[in-house]
Amino acid sequence: MNAVLQLTVNGRPRADVVPDNMLLVDYLREVCGLTGTKLGCDGGECGACTVLVGDGARLSCLTLAHSCAGQVIETVEGQATRGELSAVQLSFHEKLGTQCGYCTPGMIMASEGLLRQNARPSEDDIREALGGNICRCTGYIKIIESVQAAADIINSSSEAAE
Repeated sequence: MNAVLQLTVNGRPRADVVPDNMLLVDYLREVCGLTGTKLGCDGGECGACTVLVGDGARLSCLTLAHSCAGQVIETVEGQATRGELSAVQLSFHEKLGTQCGYCTPGMIMASEGLLRQNARPSEDDIREALGGNICRCTGYIKIIESVQAAADIINSSSEAAE
């Protein structure tokens, strides 16, 4: 059965008629055209489909789209502001936190969720937050360094604003 789904995706209100059983990953990719959210394992094992629902990271391959009605969803495409990369995106670029790039959107979104909840995470905090995200190309060192660098940028920006 189809029903109207109303929510906000990357700052834009949406109302789309979608099947009740449509997964959030399929909604984002097929209906919204936001293909940055990757479908890797299709079972919640790899983290490539991680998006933010509210400020919390969620696996979109395990989430029914209709369960997000009225919520604010953010994907990797929504992280840049006025053409400028977010602190997390910039840090992944500068600190070489990407390899092939397939896991990168999920890593960025999980990192963004962490930094919104904990602006000064320890290395253990970062490892825990990214524990559900698999990268087959790297040993995770550059990814952790990228998140630490993003935290530094965010913290220096907020200190300068005070």
